[in-house]
Amino acid sequence: MSTLEGMTPGTWTLDPAHTEVGFSVRHAGISKVRGVFSDVSGELNVTGDTANDTGLVTIQTNSVDTKNEGRDNHVRSAEFFDVENYPQMTYKITGVELNGDEGTVKGQLTLRDVTKDVDLAVEFNGVAVDPFGATRAGFSASTSISRKEFNVTWNAALETGGVMVSDKVNITLDVEFTAPESSSN
Repeated sequence: MSTLEGMTPGTWTLDPAHTEVGFSVRHAGISKVRGVFSDVSGELNVTGDTANDTGLVTIQTNSVDTKNEGRDNHVRSAEFFDVENYPQMTYKITGVELNGDEGTVKGQLTLRDVTKDVDLAVEFNGVAVDPFGATRAGFSASTSISRKEFNVTWNAALETGGVMVSDKVNITLDVEFTAPESSSN
C-alpha cells in the first residue's frame, strides 16, 4: 500500500490560484508554441491508499491563452477545441502508483466527447502548511497525447514538407490542492 505522506484522507480541493495547466505543440516543424488554461477546478479524493485515490479536474477550454489573441481564437474555434460545443475537458483520476515521491497518475482524459486512458508521470512535491494555516499538497506531472485521437485534426501543409501543427501535444501540470479543513489563499 502506497500513501501520499502528509495527506489526510478526504476530499482535497484544487487551488486554481496556485495551479498551472500548460501545453506545447511543435509549430511548422521548427519551434514550439506554448499555452496555458486559466480556468481550472478539481478535487482529489485521498483514501490512504493511492491505488484507490480518485479525482476530477475540469478545464474550461475557452480559457486557453497562448499569448496571441488571433491564435487563441483559432484554437477556440471548431477546428481545434470547438468551445461552443465542448466547453470543458476533464481528467478523471482513477488511481495513483507511487514509488517514493515519483510515479504515475492513472486516469481518463475527455476532450471533444472522446475519452481515452492517459497516464501522467507525476512527482509528489510534498505537503506544507502555509502562513494562513491552510494545509497544501503539490504535484508536478507531464504526459504527451495525440491530437488526432481526440478528433482535433486541423492542419495545413507546408511548402517545404511537413505540417503546420504537430500531432503530438506535450502537457505539463503544476497542481496544488488544499486539505479538506483548509481554505484557499
